[in-house]
Amino acid sequence: MQTPEMSAMATEGGGVAAEEEAAAAEEQKEMRVMVAVDQSDGSFYALQWALENLFRKRRAAAAAALLTVVHVQLPFQHHVIPAGPGIYATSIVLDSVRKAQEQNSAVILSRAIRLCKDKMVKAETLILDGDPKEMICQAAEQMHVDLLVVGSRGLSKLKRAFLGSVSDYCAHHAKCPILIVKPPKEKPPTEFSN
Repeated sequence: MQTPEMSAMATEGGGVAAEEEAAAAEEQKEMRVMVAVDQSDGSFYALQWALENLFRKRRAAAAAALLTVVHVQLPFQHHVIPAGPGIYATSIVLDSVRKAQEQNSAVILSRAIRLCKDKMVKAETLILDGDPKEMICQAAEQMHVDLLVVGSRGLSKLKRAFLGSVSDYCAHHAKCPILIVKPPKEKPPTEFSN
């Protein structure tokens, strides 16, 4: 015969087991990670960090994770306004600039994919056109990523105020958790280094 206390204990034990099962299912859930890259060493350091720290454990546990590497091309301005009247670019110049941008994007993303393959991580790539700050946040929201990873160039406060910081903007506007990876500080040269 089961007493009410035994029944309550059995129910509590079942609740703990259910919570453990839910936690295990959450761990097995496919995590969507987006890493933004450009031509800077800081962005590639962030990608390398993500591959080594976020995907190593998941590979060992055979859990799936999705990695999207995104690169944003700045829009080409069709005209330049010097001190005088505006000068408009011809269609040949526009096509040449677009082709150069596409080649640059291809080089950047192929470097990123090589890093992913070296770490045995499958990745998809995405090229967007527009303001990098806004496009990265917008893509992260539309793709429902679980984590956005961006690098930091280490701009001074003054440069950040004038140039703006992609990582700073994303930290304040992204609708998902964001990880800003700072590159390691340069080690001072020793007397033995050349």
